[in-house]
Amino acid sequence: MRHILLFATAMTMAAPAQAAPDYAAAVRADYDKDLGALWDYFHRNPELSFRETKTAARMAAELKKVPGMVVTEKVGQTGVVGVLKNGAGPVVLVRADMDGLPVEEKSGLPNASKVRQIGVDGVETPVMHACGHDTHIVAMVATARRLAALKDRWKGTLVFIVQPAEERVGGAKAMVEDGLYTRFPKPQYALAFHVAADLESGKVSASEGIQYSSSDSVDITIPGIGAHGASPQAGKDPVYMASQLVIALQGLISRERQPLDPGVITVGSFHSGLKHNIISDQAKLQVTVRANDEETRAKLIAGIKRVARGVGVLNGMPEDKMPVVNVIEGTPTTINDAALAKRLNAVMVENLGAANVELFEQTGMGAEDFAYLVQPDTGVKGYYFAVGGTPAAAFAAEKNGGPAVPSHHSPLFKIAPEPAIVTGATAMTAVVLDLMKPGAQATAR
Repeated sequence: MRHILLFATAMTMAAPAQAAPDYAAAVRADYDKDLGALWDYFHRNPELSFRETKTAARMAAELKKVPGMVVTEKVGQTGVVGVLKNGAGPVVLVRADMDGLPVEEKSGLPNASKVRQIGVDGVETPVMHACGHDTHIVAMVATARRLAALKDRWKGTLVFIVQPAEERVGGAKAMVEDGLYTRFPKPQYALAFHVAADLESGKVSASEGIQYSSSDSVDITIPGIGAHGASPQAGKDPVYMASQLVIALQGLISRERQPLDPGVITVGSFHSGLKHNIISDQAKLQVTVRANDEETRAKLIAGIKRVARGVGVLNGMPEDKMPVVNVIEGTPTTINDAALAKRLNAVMVENLGAANVELFEQTGMGAEDFAYLVQPDTGVKGYYFAVGGTPAAAFAAEKNGGPAVPSHHSPLFKIAPEPAIVTGATAMTAVVLDLMKPGAQATAR
């Protein structure tokens, strides 16, 4: 992602650059004392989506150490909820995701993961924290500790959620369906951050509108009729048909989507057959679909189904052997509440300094299931921000011909944990204190 300086309205609202908040030193001290070791533990021991049992247990244990915290486990399968009450006032939710990815770590770090695990799909893979979720959960512990120590500065109820399965965009939805907003105090505000490899350490960034795109994972099965590779006329080749489909899907982007409405269709996996000279009886595609609004999202999904059927018809397939399209998981766009983001961006400037706050500019179509926590029908206002994860020296080295800064989901991915965790926890503490300062309006439950 590229970033530009926070726009003038927020700059004019902000005070001149100030010293760090008085609690920043305590966050850093906690990192030096034991949170650095906690991050090391999580980085060495990642777990796949909805399989985060050890991670959840450790996070529950850490939250239970926070004075006054009431902790509930196994919400939305492996999710953890911690509630910290401090009199009448607003309810604010703080979320951190905890799952790793099916990636073999090649970062070269001394604590690189060696873990292998069987996922919900029944497949055993290497596992890696290749997206920085280990920093998110440690920063949550740091934030919870600080806010518990600063109860004289806020009133209301804090709800900390340790969310599973963000990488499968299913964990937030699972927690909501398991009573997150009925079994526990319902928030007026939901907050979260993501460490960003393409943002300099010590900096934060947030949009006043769309933060992340929608994402849908689509499985397409293309039936064929098996035959000998030397006699293709005796069968129907699913590799040929699937290849037609791969090309045809790009027509939805180039010829049916309004050019100024962002959209992406990427075929990430193509599997068929077992041997050189056998025409298989089936091909399978795995596709990711991205959009920035629900109308475009729906059109792309409908278009995929139409084009897939068209390929079957074109190749003379019988009705019972038409391609089958299934949307197996997805999430809507993540959109920050504009007024809330403007307010909290100014809080960031005040507490971190104007030079360390940049306006988020979307240049890729990453997605986040935080969206399920702040859908319009929930009435919950959301604010999601990015926290820098890569030291300035690494960007300078890249610019001068050195190694490229690895992207998220890369086996080479690595984040500088100390500045990411300290900045993330300090920033999160600042925005929570602003939303929950004494005298803020409470919502009855």
